[in-house]
Parts: sequence; C-alpha cells; structure tokens
Amino acid sequence: MLARSVARCSSRLKAPVSRPLLRFARPQCRRFSIHAAGAPPGSPPMSSSGMLAPFVGELDKIAPSFKINGSQVQVLHSPAEFYETLKAKIRNAERRIFLSTLYIGKSEKELISTLQEALRANPELRLSILTDALRGTREAPNASCASLLAPLVAEFGSDRVEIRMYHTPNLTGLRKKFLPKRINEGWGLQHMKLYGVDDEIILSGANLSNDYFTNRQDRYHLFSSKDVTEYFANILDAVSSLSFLVKPTQSQAKFELVWPEDNAAPSPLEDPKQFVKESTSLLAGLISPKTAPLTSHDATPLEERDTSVYLLSQFSQLLSPDTSTELPAVKHVLKTLSLPQYANSSWTFTAGYFNPEPSLTQLLLSTQSHNNTVITASPQANGFYKSPGVSGLLPDAYTLLARRFVRAVHQHQRENSTVLREWRKGTVGEPGGWTYHAKGLWVTLPGGKDPSISLIGSSNYTKRSYSLDLEANAMIITENEGLKKRLGEEQRWLQEHTSIVTRDDFAKADRRVGIKVRIAMMIVQLLGGAL
Repeated sequence: MLARSVARCSSRLKAPVSRPLLRFARPQCRRFSIHAAGAPPGSPPMSSSGMLAPFVGELDKIAPSFKINGSQVQVLHSPAEFYETLKAKIRNAERRIFLSTLYIGKSEKELISTLQEALRANPELRLSILTDALRGTREAPNASCASLLAPLVAEFGSDRVEIRMYHTPNLTGLRKKFLPKRINEGWGLQHMKLYGVDDEIILSGANLSNDYFTNRQDRYHLFSSKDVTEYFANILDAVSSLSFLVKPTQSQAKFELVWPEDNAAPSPLEDPKQFVKESTSLLAGLISPKTAPLTSHDATPLEERDTSVYLLSQFSQLLSPDTSTELPAVKHVLKTLSLPQYANSSWTFTAGYFNPEPSLTQLLLSTQSHNNTVITASPQANGFYKSPGVSGLLPDAYTLLARRFVRAVHQHQRENSTVLREWRKGTVGEPGGWTYHAKGLWVTLPGGKDPSISLIGSSNYTKRSYSLDLEANAMIITENEGLKKRLGEEQRWLQEHTSIVTRDDFAKADRRVGIKVRIAMMIVQLLGGAL
C-alpha cells in the first residue's frame, strides 16, 4: 500500500513549512509581577497577578505564548455542542479548514458531506486533513478512514484538498511486518486534535467519529484568535510535511499512500534515523519560545490582553534530543504548587485512561493544595468495557491503577485533601450509556472561586504520551473573570456524573482483580502506558 511517488508533489495548501520563520516581537509588558510572588510572611495577601507570577516566569522559558483577551476562549461542554459547532464553522469557512485527528470514523458520511458542501460553495476554500497512518488504514482494503477521505481529493483536486497520514519511525522492518494491526499502534501515533477554520481553532481530546459526537464525554475549547490558530496551522503543516500523502485510486482499498519527494525528510520506513534527524531540524525551532514563528495579527488592545495561552507540544519520537514542551510545563505548574504560598490553592486533574506518568503522580501528591480532585472513567464508562478479546481486560487494569493511586494518597497522608472520583453515565453498550475521555488540569489560586490555570488538548499524560505519540495542548493562564467562571463551570460540569471512590470501595468483592488483569497490565506496558 505504501508506494513512492515518482512525480514531485508540489500541491502544498499553504506556503512550504521550510519558509523562513519570521518572529514578530511581542509586547514585553507582562501583567504578572514577579516581585509580588516573593512577599514575606505576614504581608498583605497577594494579588492574582502576584500569585500567577511564578508560573508565568518559568513558562516563558519553556514554551511560546500569545496574550489574548479571555473572551476569545469559549468552553464547549457536550459532544453534541462540539459537533454542531464544528459543522457550523465548516459551513461558514471562507479560506481554509485544517483538521488534525487520530482518525475520522469510516462511517462519518455527514461530516464528509458537510466538508463537500463547503468546498462546492466556495471555490477559494482549501482543506487540509492530518490523521494517523496506522489507525487510518488498519481496516484496508475494507472501508477505512483513508478510503473515506480519498474521494475528496478526487472531486476537488490536490490543489484544494490535501490528506496526510503520519507514520511513526518506531515501527519498521520485521516489527511492522509481523505485529498485528491493533497492537502495532503501541509504537506511536499522530494524536493531535486540532480543528481549525479560518482564524478560529478548537482544541480537544476528541476524535472525529460518531461516539465523540454523541455519547463520549471529552473537553473542547474554541479559541477565536488568529495568532493561536496560525501557530497550530504551522504545526500541522510541519507534521504534514513529515507524513504520507493519500491519493485516490481505483483499487479495492480506494487509496494509496505515497511519500512526496518534496517532503521535509526521507520516509520513516526507509531511513528512520535520518527521518528523525530532519524532523528535529524542522520542529525544534517551531516549539522553542526563542525561535517559534509567532505572528501578531490579534487586534485586541494591549491593555485588554488578560490571558496568556502557552502553546505546548509533545513530539518526543521526532526530536533528538527531545525538546518537547508539554511535560516540562505541566511539571513546572505542579512543582510551583508545592510552594508554601499555595497551601490554599486547589487543583482538579482528569484522564479517561488513568495512568499518569509516574513523575506526575508524585508531583500531584506533593503539592500544598487542598480540595483536590482526580476524575477518571469508571469501568462501565471505559471504552474497552466488555470489548472482545484481551482488550476487555483493560478496564480492570485501569481500576488497579486507580486503586494504587488511592493507596498512594493514603501513604502520603493526603486523604483529607485529595479524592478520586469515577465518572459514570449509564453503562457502555447499553441504551443511554456513555464513555469518558476527558483529560486536563485546572488550578484555582488561594482565595479564588474558579480556576486561573487550565490545560486543554490531546495528551493523556501517560508515559506513552511523553515518549511515543504526537500531542498538542494549550496552557491557559488568565485573570479574566468571565473565562475563570467558564473554566469553573466546566470543572463542575464534568463532576456531575461522578462519585468518590475510596480504599474501602476498592476492597469490595466486585472491585477485586485477578491474574487476568496482569495480562492487561502487560498490554498497557507494551503499548507505552496507555491505549
């Protein structure tokens, strides 16, 4: 299925990603006062600016950022609201649509029809889609994500529609030849969820398939910022230039994957070492705060820019050395919460597949914060609940991991400050049953009612996220009262279908796990820490 293109493919949707990276100077007038954070004991309570200063000072060194107004961030709540908003944006698109996702469901004919309608109505509109090659072709030659998308190229031409599929450099040779398709995804995936239309972008953890549009709870933030949107468009462009091109064919599979000669690196299947070397040259400059190509299109007056958006990426498999920004940023926030002045702060952390990278678990339990909450899926809200084969054991495996976390809370004597809540809305596979896929972090400052810090994006915060998959996220730090209220509502919304789970609950007979779970744990470990 993987063929090498003979002719040069030059139909890039935007200017080539190898163009000179122009960095526009940003105003240096930070509203967060560094000096206020070091106030001695007994001094008056710090302002919000002072409490945020230690976070911002170090984050400026870790990742690029833009300052916007909090009103430019809209928080969507439900799968249906996400889907309807996405379709509405697509229908009204004027210049461009760019979508990055793990996969598009092979039966998503309505979404494809919406894209077709927009392209037919506007000859100037261009579409770029990036998915993962392994997930997007695993059903081939039967119906697949790739066969669903290829007709868009056939109808509108390669000058208007570009479909790309990223392939990990970790899966080559005999390993690729003999590993089963379901298992081979454990060596790395394109996992970014970026849904951009013109000058707006939705960041989420949701993929583009029916369950994510109906009964699979996730998180979704709509950024109405040309600068933020343009940055992630550049990221998608760069990864696309390191990916296979989908071309329509008359074969049974309806598509083929080719490696254009003008890609930014050789094929990862032919020369994985050189592929990583060239990828590093391309991506390292895009994610560094010193060299990132930051535009300055936002017309918001400087005095109204009360929110910083840090643009985080985790590209570990493509960077040597690894200069990814997400894990360092999350660690910095949690380490800062261990300082005495944040004793009255609180945090909420959520992950549908609860298996945080070990250093994050340690940092969560080392904060000075109180009234902390971890939200994860109950076994009955896990996407693998009662699934056939060995994968059906995975909900119990995650239950075991959650039990270990509750035990660690007890060992750290944090039971009065940190609770685990399981999310459940019905039972998977039964009428009205939902799954839970949300992930993120919220931090509320001492004396605050609602979060001033939030993390949104594709990452599951697992070992796999930080070593194998491609992730894109945004860290929001805000003094905007309206945005803080919306973040607080989101945080409370996600807890509506939760209940606290204790050590006593895990000791009950229906929570005991047997030897088979060890098999599931081996699978989780094999797949880098999470599915």
